[in-house]
Amino acid sequence: MIGEHLPALQVVVPLVAAPLIVLARRGAAAWLIATIASFVSLAIALALFVEVREAGVVSYALGSWAPPWGIEYRIDAANSVVLVLVALLASFVAPYAWRSAAFEVPEDQHYLCYAMFCLCLAGLLGIAITGDAFNLFVFLEISSLSSYVLIALGRDRRALLSAYQYLIVGTIGATFYVIGVGLLYLETGTLNIADLAARVAEVGTERPVLAALAFITVGLSLKLALFPLHFWLPNAYAYAPSIVSAFLAGTATKVSIYALLRFYFSVFGAHELFEVLPMGAILLALSVAAMMLASLGAVFQDNLKHMLAYSSVGQIGYITFGISLANQPALTGSVVHLVNHGVTKTALFLLAGAVAFRVRSVRFERLGGLARAMPLTCAGIVAGGFSLIGVPGTAGFVSKWYFVLGALEAGSWSMAFLPVVSSLIALWYMWRFVEVAYFRAPGPALAGVKEAPPALLVPSLALIAVTVFFGLDAPLTVGAAAQAAQVLLGGIR
Repeated sequence: MIGEHLPALQVVVPLVAAPLIVLARRGAAAWLIATIASFVSLAIALALFVEVREAGVVSYALGSWAPPWGIEYRIDAANSVVLVLVALLASFVAPYAWRSAAFEVPEDQHYLCYAMFCLCLAGLLGIAITGDAFNLFVFLEISSLSSYVLIALGRDRRALLSAYQYLIVGTIGATFYVIGVGLLYLETGTLNIADLAARVAEVGTERPVLAALAFITVGLSLKLALFPLHFWLPNAYAYAPSIVSAFLAGTATKVSIYALLRFYFSVFGAHELFEVLPMGAILLALSVAAMMLASLGAVFQDNLKHMLAYSSVGQIGYITFGISLANQPALTGSVVHLVNHGVTKTALFLLAGAVAFRVRSVRFERLGGLARAMPLTCAGIVAGGFSLIGVPGTAGFVSKWYFVLGALEAGSWSMAFLPVVSSLIALWYMWRFVEVAYFRAPGPALAGVKEAPPALLVPSLALIAVTVFFGLDAPLTVGAAAQAAQVLLGGIR
């Protein structure tokens, strides 16, 4: 019986965990509840992933109201991948949080941190699983509001300002999105995404539909930090507690990208967007700017977290680059990079948090000779950097290979070189860390510094190992990504 309700439990488990944590109040109990909720969410996500592969699309009607009248949770080959990604990363971040949150979050706010973590997890899973456009907005706000609080919990006073900036931008993005959904509702009379797809196809590219497309594109682009709407992201990631930076970097922007994919390919349709309308050219231009300019911005940062944050904007450009090409290999690359970059960047932010735990800083001027004091941590950062660069044997190489294939299928040799050029810029900014950590003499800031404790090191390096595993066993992720791309390109049936 419980297996029938797994789609509902996917959201309910972390959602119920949040008030339980508030009732528990105690830090140890709060952490334990959050950790259990994360692992249970992962088990449910994996079960749904397997069920979709074996039985096809899973549809779950809430409250016994059949779609399109009631809210539907709908899981297919595309969003089942996102569910696993979000729950998987939560399952690595939660154990890490035991030591990290104790260091970075005031003790009387520990329970609040874990409660907001569970709310954020519930919101992100809800965005991925829902088949209702307005319900997606509700979950978008749940994840966003909890994210604002999580960022503001950072000890640095600039965390509060960063959270406020994110709140303003996030509110604007959510407003744009809900206006777009409202226009679609006025034009079609439905909010169910599958029903929207059928009715929008009948209506065609009328002005209200085009206006809805514009509002939804801008709203979700703000949420996913598409260049040049990324200005909120660097400070939000840099000044938030490490567990927050790691979790949001791997999940929040990726789930927003999924929402954009769902509307672009399932609701509006690839033919109308990329052949009738100039969305492909617009998205391509913004993606190339992100891949080049944001990556160059990472080169000139003097703070490890800031460097990783600007790198995230550049890596998001890769994903939207594949979307703009709108063919099977490129879209496969986008979905697989959504997973690979999520895993890699979460691992890197966790390792940066380990550095902050020992050194009390992530500024390069204080990290000279760090590899001598923290060899395992630095080796993990270098390995994660290899994935960002796209070195063969890492997850990043797999993604970029498919972007090159997608560009070639689109008939453009020049676009095929863009991921290669951007990878050279990634090599440049990662070399800055290597030069500081391995080739400079240790400074006074490293006096007495030793390797990170196992509670921080084990989850971080385990996630780096996942990155390498995904690079060596590419069919595991590529197969799922190819099915997701096929579902998206085929539209909702």
